[in-house]
Amino acid sequence: MYRIIVGIRRRRRGQAAVGGGKGFRSEAALDAIRCFVEKGREQGGRLNLNVALYNYPSISGAYAALFASLFHSKLRLPFLPLPFSSFHPFKVEDFKLADIKTCYLLDFIGPKDFSLELSKFIPRVIAFDHHQHTAIRISKMKEKLPSNLDLQVDTTRCSARAAFDYFSAELIGNGDSQGLLNSGELERVKYLLRYIEDSDLCHRKLRDIKYFSAGIKDLHAKLNCIVNPHLFDQLLEIDASSLIAKGRSVLVSRENAANTFIKNPFKIHLGRGLYGECLAVRTDGNSNLSHEISLELSRRSSASGLRPIGAAVFMQRGNVKVCLRSFDSMTDTSEIARVYGGGGKPSSSSFTLRMDEYNLWTSVNVPDSFDGF
Repeated sequence: MYRIIVGIRRRRRGQAAVGGGKGFRSEAALDAIRCFVEKGREQGGRLNLNVALYNYPSISGAYAALFASLFHSKLRLPFLPLPFSSFHPFKVEDFKLADIKTCYLLDFIGPKDFSLELSKFIPRVIAFDHHQHTAIRISKMKEKLPSNLDLQVDTTRCSARAAFDYFSAELIGNGDSQGLLNSGELERVKYLLRYIEDSDLCHRKLRDIKYFSAGIKDLHAKLNCIVNPHLFDQLLEIDASSLIAKGRSVLVSRENAANTFIKNPFKIHLGRGLYGECLAVRTDGNSNLSHEISLELSRRSSASGLRPIGAAVFMQRGNVKVCLRSFDSMTDTSEIARVYGGGGKPSSSSFTLRMDEYNLWTSVNVPDSFDGF
């Protein structure tokens, strides 16, 4: 069975593959699975384990796992959450001896035929996903999906909200009218979900969404419940307003540092002039500020009558790394990056050049009229 609900939204071009980060098919994770197998044997019967694999390092996946954990805890059902990284993913064979009753895939459906293979020996496999590419992918799989594989892909809701709605309804269906969260937690978490969803669906309509996005970046490293056993307690305590305040402080600090660093920008001929001209600056030793520097340069470049693109340039392994940014939604920097073997999205892209090629881009420096930028 599969369900696709597709909403109209701006597609994030050049979007990187979901997942990444450290490999999470670790001995600790495999030991957690083996522990449940041994526990079932000691009890002399079937343990009927419920497993949730959640997309790492996705904040939406982590919150979906939190809601799954609350549901099983309230009903006193055996439950094992595990982070799933596409960099070093679990194998289907890892779960064959674990006596699993239900497997939830949260904020992804797994690589290739992963969910399909799981459904061959697990009675129920339920996946939640909101990505457009997943909706396209499963529409091609519908002919071979078994009845015990439920792929719920809803591009109008983030996976965390879909999981919250699902487990809340399941809890009521099991006779618990109190809900997953108490009244204080419910208000705080629902407010937080609005921002997560606005970011996940690329709407970016909410006020302060850019500060929220900056504020959650530091959380990504903490989303592994195997090495951070207090993850779900921590997620329950997170407040969106605090994240926004933190993100604002981080961005303002970085923007101030970037503005201080921009002293003597020069003009470069993009693609030897084929793509026009813009302002650039060398950021050797300060490449961590490349985004803020090049974004500010794009504004100054536009004000100077050049293309609304800024370039941060620094040396990387003997070549020149060029990071392009633009504040103008009508400008696509990635068309330049792709020509030179790089990539990205319209407003943000990067690529590398040999020094001799880069010298052709800078054969004429900025005239005196650019002094003071």
